[in-house]
Amino acid sequence: MLSASYDSLLVAVSLLVAVLASYTALDMTERINSTRDYAGRSWLIGGAVAMGIGIWSMHFVGMLAFRLPIDLGYDPWITFLSLLIAVAVSGFALWIVSRPELPLRRLFKSALAMGLGIAAMHYTGMAAMLMNPGIHYNPWWFAASIMIAVGASAAALWIAFHLRKNTPHVKFARAGAAVVMGIAIVGMHYSGMAAANFPDDSICLAVRDGVSPGWLAILIIVVTLAVLTIALLTSLLDARLESRTAKLARSLAEANEELTQLVLHDNLTKLPNRTLLEDRLNQAINKASREQGHFALMFCDLDGFKAINDSLGHHVGDLLLVEVAKRICSVMRAQDTVARLGGDEFVMLVELKEPNDAMTIADKLVNIVNESFHVQKHDLRVSASIGIAIYPEDGNNRHDLVVNADAAMYHTKRAGRNGYHFFEASMNVNAHNQLQWLQDLRMALERKEFLLHYQPKFNSPSGQVLGAEALLRWQHPTHGLVGPDEFIGLAERSGLIVPIGEWVLNEACRQMKVWFDMGHEDWTIAVNLSALQFAHADLIDLVKDTLSRHGLPARCLTLEVTESTAMHDAENSLKTLQKISDLGVDISIDDFGTGYSSLLYLKRLPANELKIDRGFIRDLADGNDDAAIISAIVALGRTLNLRIVAEGVETTKQQDFLTSVGCDALQGYLMGRPMTPEKFLEATSNLQNSVVQPL
Repeated sequence: MLSASYDSLLVAVSLLVAVLASYTALDMTERINSTRDYAGRSWLIGGAVAMGIGIWSMHFVGMLAFRLPIDLGYDPWITFLSLLIAVAVSGFALWIVSRPELPLRRLFKSALAMGLGIAAMHYTGMAAMLMNPGIHYNPWWFAASIMIAVGASAAALWIAFHLRKNTPHVKFARAGAAVVMGIAIVGMHYSGMAAANFPDDSICLAVRDGVSPGWLAILIIVVTLAVLTIALLTSLLDARLESRTAKLARSLAEANEELTQLVLHDNLTKLPNRTLLEDRLNQAINKASREQGHFALMFCDLDGFKAINDSLGHHVGDLLLVEVAKRICSVMRAQDTVARLGGDEFVMLVELKEPNDAMTIADKLVNIVNESFHVQKHDLRVSASIGIAIYPEDGNNRHDLVVNADAAMYHTKRAGRNGYHFFEASMNVNAHNQLQWLQDLRMALERKEFLLHYQPKFNSPSGQVLGAEALLRWQHPTHGLVGPDEFIGLAERSGLIVPIGEWVLNEACRQMKVWFDMGHEDWTIAVNLSALQFAHADLIDLVKDTLSRHGLPARCLTLEVTESTAMHDAENSLKTLQKISDLGVDISIDDFGTGYSSLLYLKRLPANELKIDRGFIRDLADGNDDAAIISAIVALGRTLNLRIVAEGVETTKQQDFLTSVGCDALQGYLMGRPMTPEKFLEATSNLQNSVVQPL
């Protein structure tokens, strides 16, 4: 037998090619696994070619490393056939590991087929030498090489299947696995080479017409490394592109989710908004209709929220709304819906076993909202006005339920707030009337339907005219002249009282300036401030700008604030009143005696006068304790150096008593009713010397 040897450098190169081919195969399995349809088939074909060339190149470089004492050559067609076998085997392997599952039975069958294919490639490549006489194979080494090929194939398939997904640290795992697979493939090749025996008189018939091994080794190595490198780079670039695409897809999904959140949820409280509520309400109607069940639709409006929002700022108001939302959600069940429609309006959709179960939920809501809120060092209190509509008793469609729950909520507000009412049919009539009044009220300023009447104030006992109180009237296009009692409450609930109050202040100062220029420089004009106006952040600037606009001295203006308004948030009220006083404007505490004033705060208020509530004046003739109360108020005012004004004086007996106890000024129908500016001048000129004769 001819003595064989190996070129150690080419042996090392064959091992390197085997490892690189193995890594390329593992990387290709990821691309095939992560793509589908046409792209997946393209990666399968490309991977089969690259992997096949790699395995074949390892085999052929190993053969080129083989040395005999005779010249060797290789038949090109048989050599090409061995390459095709390698490509086919690689394609089969990649297809197997791209399957969703790889059970043991399939693994063994596939490993046997792949191992036999690799052995076929190897021994076909050996046959390309065209040895004469033919190569003798040692049956034990021959069998061992096939067993190694099957075992290496099984290991390669199992490793490739389990490393086909792009997981953390998978690149390092593939590198280690590629080394193991490369050694197994090289072991199979050299076992097969060890099985070959060449007789002493052997000659290679492929030397003359075949391909010589000299330059073939260099060509195969260069082409193989180029193919494998290109395949790896293409795979890596595609993986990076896919990663970026996946990242963009995730970003887009997150953006869509965020957009959906914004579209269907309130941005402040994160509760469902009107759109999502309508969908949930439709679902509730369909479910209750199928199951003959009940549910409640509850409308909730916060009482006193606007004053907090205007006085402490929108930031505090927003934080308060968030806390209210949390409390409401805390008493609701998972299957119920809590939504915010905007402002301080919340809506609850509550599943019920029985209609009366809504009372329990409403009680919990009223009680929990009533508890004090601590927001940015402020202890704040609001209350809840709730209206309840029950399906199907109060409506079997979305529109009727919403309208009726809203009507019940406004009925709660008109009934005193801080509570709840179930819908009744009569409420719709009232709600319709209220809506019509509200629409008319919104247009009244634009149409200039408001006007002021002026009620004179007289010095007691001299009878000298001290000025007037400006009283608002509405010249309604259909209802005629409407007094404030009929629309002020609606204006306060809707927030329209703020622009209306601005108009009143401006018109009163304008009229006072007219009288001032006529020589009545000692008169003052009194203007009432509502609670919302008083809490409004722009109040001081409004007063300052109005006085400046009309060139009216600040001493000619008196702002009347009710006792309950001044005491609602005493510390902030003190600051606001002090700023008003710093402008030179007089301050009058209206309706004094009806609230629960702290004498400590009263002493600190920068007020100029106290105005005794007309309720005490009206009952003076009944012989009750009102006379003693009035005397005490006058004495208190004297102690605090405040002017005392009595309003609602309608009889001479009342006038005499008030004068006797020391009231500084009187106001009422006995001396003069509210009247237009023209009649006011005419009437007061006739009353300069008497406060006894009624007009």
